[in-house]
Amino acid sequence: MPTDVIMPQLGESIFEGTITKWLKKTGDRVEQDEPLFEISTDKVDAEIPSPVAGVLAEIKALVGATVEVNTVVAVISGTASAGGSGGDASVPAAAASAASAPAAPAPQTRSVAAAQPAVLAAQPAPGERVRSSPLVRRIAKENNLDLSQVAGTGSEGRITKEDVLRHMNGAGGASSSSAAPVSQQVVPLTKMRAIIAQRMVESNRISPHVHSVYKVDMTRIVRIREREKTRFEQQHGVKLTYMPFIAVAAVQALTKFPIANASLVDGAIHYHPNINLGIAVALEWGLIVPVVKQAEERNFLGLARAIADLAARARAKKLLPDEASGSTFTLTNSGILGEEFGTPIINQPESAILAIGGLRKEPVVLTDDEGNDTIAIRSVQYFCLGFDHRTIDGADAGKFMSEFKRALEGWNREIG
Repeated sequence: MPTDVIMPQLGESIFEGTITKWLKKTGDRVEQDEPLFEISTDKVDAEIPSPVAGVLAEIKALVGATVEVNTVVAVISGTASAGGSGGDASVPAAAASAASAPAAPAPQTRSVAAAQPAVLAAQPAPGERVRSSPLVRRIAKENNLDLSQVAGTGSEGRITKEDVLRHMNGAGGASSSSAAPVSQQVVPLTKMRAIIAQRMVESNRISPHVHSVYKVDMTRIVRIREREKTRFEQQHGVKLTYMPFIAVAAVQALTKFPIANASLVDGAIHYHPNINLGIAVALEWGLIVPVVKQAEERNFLGLARAIADLAARARAKKLLPDEASGSTFTLTNSGILGEEFGTPIINQPESAILAIGGLRKEPVVLTDDEGNDTIAIRSVQYFCLGFDHRTIDGADAGKFMSEFKRALEGWNREIG
């Protein structure tokens, strides 16, 4: 009997997913638990494994299709072309919102949700209608491109957006001599990019943003890290970065000034019982905020391990939706590429977000206990607190940042 693969339920609040990539093509052998396709939801991007071993016989949802959970998206046959066989199993898969590609006949066909067929590049025969989408035809029209000169890699030779862009960049075979120079590329927003755009606009509309920048002397932290990083990694198997130092200081300040960890909901301030620390992670395809739940209950080593684990799984598309929701305060490392500091947008429904600037050496005036001034080279870092002025007053923001600054400059904690 055929096996239906359906779009899995990846969280209580997840009702649909967009198929962003097929990792197998029709006719390919697939093993049980081997990554089969990638999806994007409003919380995470994730790889979906095959529920059974067999041959991918049919793909019912193409790349770009947004399908509801528990909808069939592909079909897996029980017998490989080489004679091997896979066990039968029924697994939920995403329903196809786009036309399915016809599958080649295969014995004992099994259905797998949300798969995208892949075929060799093909060009239409003389007089044959070019297979393409409205988007592809629009791009071709805007760039005076003859689609009959473009090799299609989609289902049954269909020309995809990627085929057109590759052709215009000179990697798609012979180009039309009459084609005009390409002035621009039109690339639709991905599911994640569209959600990010929507949420940023909403946050700016909802919250009156105010930003406060503090310069922190990180010399003591830098020296501790340089002295301990080799031992720390060898002993605990986790690299010693600056993030756990910053996270510990933020938790300390949030514990003392819980207004920065609160949310304004339905006209009332909700003080959260726990500190769920969001750590913004930049991905090649967007931005995601994994969450360290109950951060106030973790020591330095526990925070370091949690942050490293969540960031690694976010980049590998192994993050669960529940691990990217429920944050009460967010840290974002805007200085990782060298900028002084950033003015972040609040991650709703939080009331505050802390942007981490670039770490650099500067000449600093130091005053001793007797009032004598000297100039020294110190490692400094700028931190910018973005806060919702409906909930947090400037004085409260200043108290929070002063405590955060004190925790880092006067670091006296064990790191494990």
